[in-house]
Amino acid sequence: MMVTTPATMRTSPLTARPAWMALDAHYQKMRHLHLRQLFAHDSRRGERFAAEAAGIYLDYSKNHVTDETLRLLLQVAEDCGLRERIDAMFRGEKINATEQRAVLHVALRAPKGERIVVDGVDVVPAVHTVLDRMAAFAQQVRDGQWRGYTGKRIRHVVSIGIGGSDLGPVMAYEALRYYSQRDMSFRFVSNVDGTDFTEATRDLDPEETLFIVCSKTFTTLETLTNAHAARTWCLHRLGDAQAVRKHFVAVSTNSEEVTKFGIDTSQMFGFWDWVGGRYSMDSAIGLSTMIAIGPENFRAMLDGFHAMDEHFRTTPFERNLPVLMGLLAVWYNNFFEAQTVAVLPYEQYLKRFPAYLQQLTMESNGKHVTLDGDRVDYQTGPVYWGEPGTNGQHSFYQLVHQGTRLIPCDFIGFCQSLNPLGHQHDLLMANLFAQTEALAFGKTLDEVKAGGTPDWLAPHRSFEGNRPTNTLLAERLTPETLGALVALYEHSVLTQGTIWNIDSFDQWGVELGKALAQRMIPELENADEPLPGHDSSTSTLIRRYRRFKAG
Repeated sequence: MMVTTPATMRTSPLTARPAWMALDAHYQKMRHLHLRQLFAHDSRRGERFAAEAAGIYLDYSKNHVTDETLRLLLQVAEDCGLRERIDAMFRGEKINATEQRAVLHVALRAPKGERIVVDGVDVVPAVHTVLDRMAAFAQQVRDGQWRGYTGKRIRHVVSIGIGGSDLGPVMAYEALRYYSQRDMSFRFVSNVDGTDFTEATRDLDPEETLFIVCSKTFTTLETLTNAHAARTWCLHRLGDAQAVRKHFVAVSTNSEEVTKFGIDTSQMFGFWDWVGGRYSMDSAIGLSTMIAIGPENFRAMLDGFHAMDEHFRTTPFERNLPVLMGLLAVWYNNFFEAQTVAVLPYEQYLKRFPAYLQQLTMESNGKHVTLDGDRVDYQTGPVYWGEPGTNGQHSFYQLVHQGTRLIPCDFIGFCQSLNPLGHQHDLLMANLFAQTEALAFGKTLDEVKAGGTPDWLAPHRSFEGNRPTNTLLAERLTPETLGALVALYEHSVLTQGTIWNIDSFDQWGVELGKALAQRMIPELENADEPLPGHDSSTSTLIRRYRRFKAG
């Protein structure tokens, strides 16, 4: 039976609702307006179209919006039950309707003393029990008290996971590397391709290496394949199976399988079914992050998450950062037919942030049916992608500036560098500000010709502009700031999914490929295995693989 939530009680499809149709009529007036005009008509536009929360300043003035646009977008949000959806999530209701689960990543960063109830149980005390166990273990490893089987200090940590059990910890480690313990190294293995494990461990000493195996069920094919490879690699040097207890810990809820593997369940750190994988980096899945940056910094990151959670929960929508960003994403996706969003951090430590957002946004909102199971008649989740500035400027920015596709961009920058080096941070930030200005206002044909460019070359050197951007600006990249930034995008995803009336918290789309892969494994391993039921393309590829795999 489906849990009834505000989003499932709609009386008419999204595109037939009066608020949506009013927004569509407004779009017909806005579609030809240039950002030059909007700024020319409002000298304070850059100040008015901005909001701030949890240490993050959002400038959304370089978007194709007016006060009327925002009013209509907010009306759509109200009409689609966004307020009720937010409240239902924070109350612990089972808003993940297809899996009959609560959606409570916000509980992972709730302070002690708060109450968040699921099925009659306050989950906050259990969250803090796990956090305290994580902190005690992390400190033991960092201080050298936890030692390997031969008595050597642990100097290398390898986290094994996939999807949300990998992308979050990888991104967080890279983002907060400045705060990490530098006499330790941290590696991450996710791909079942043997190259990933081999290269991650090639220069490591098993006597000094700790593996963290992250799998809720402890049955995930890719993760357990790599975990067993790690076990073999470790015992090849250490010999005794008892060594597993000193070199492996588990993030899981399946004590039986963890014990079978040889890990002491006292070194098993659990989490809950109301935490989706892509929302789990601040759970026990973040154990590697806590070991790297220390419990104090990890808790500071949780504080940043919570600050943005509270902003999202309590702030009126017209000043609410996640709501504004989510509504802008809907505006471009559904009216301007923008198919992608570029996320462009001008901070090298955030080099993995766009990859992390790919899963967060696309696994959440890549859905083709509504909560009621009806086929949508509108576009849902756009493609998220990006690279750090200034690298991207010398690769794909050409298309963003002068291509034929509209690509809304989120620029992320910091006022202070963690690694000041001459005037390089000024140069970096000058590029960020210049790019948003150039994308918005461009350079007209007349302006190009006025600079002495010959007529034949002028069209090639002109820039249409009118390309929308958000700028997210913070003082510096701290654990608190990272937590707030991730929570901002998490809640923007919920905002978008609520408007589209889809379940942003299941991921059935990954199941079919996994099931087919399981079926094919024996067909690839055994050349005599028959190949029934495949199409001619797949059968031909399998036969070719069999013929050449032995070399």
